[in-house]
Amino acid sequence: MTLLDKNNHELGVLGWREWIALPDLGIERIKAKVDTGARTSTLHAFSLNPFNENGAEKISFDMHPRQHNTKKVVRCVADVVDLRWVTDSGGHSEERYVIRTPIAIDGQFWSIEITLTERDTMLFRMLLARNAIRGRFMVDPARSFLRSKRKQVHL
Repeated sequence: MTLLDKNNHELGVLGWREWIALPDLGIERIKAKVDTGARTSTLHAFSLNPFNENGAEKISFDMHPRQHNTKKVVRCVADVVDLRWVTDSGGHSEERYVIRTPIAIDGQFWSIEITLTERDTMLFRMLLARNAIRGRFMVDPARSFLRSKRKQVHL
């Protein structure tokens, strides 16, 4: 069975976890959990430092792109698009910075919104939410890594 979007374009299929890239943040690959229950994608971030550059609100932050590895640190800088309250799956509310950045999955590129929060205790450093994949992919919850190989992300 083939599923189509509203313009009759075939939707791709993602597994419940995929390797992706966030090239503008310097993240060549990160394992993301595809979470259709979440509205906005979330990225692990710490040492958040908001600043203003030529009238534009920006934020710098550090992140650990690999699970179970706090030695590798990537320093990221992005434009802030919003500051909003987010309620997590445990019912806890937190005010988070929101950035917009390109994502790459299997050679496809588009921009998504991502909230920033510390996820050191979580299994996945990133959640890829339904707003990021709407109209592009459907999810097969029984499969993993359908669009990417563990060792390589197609940029």
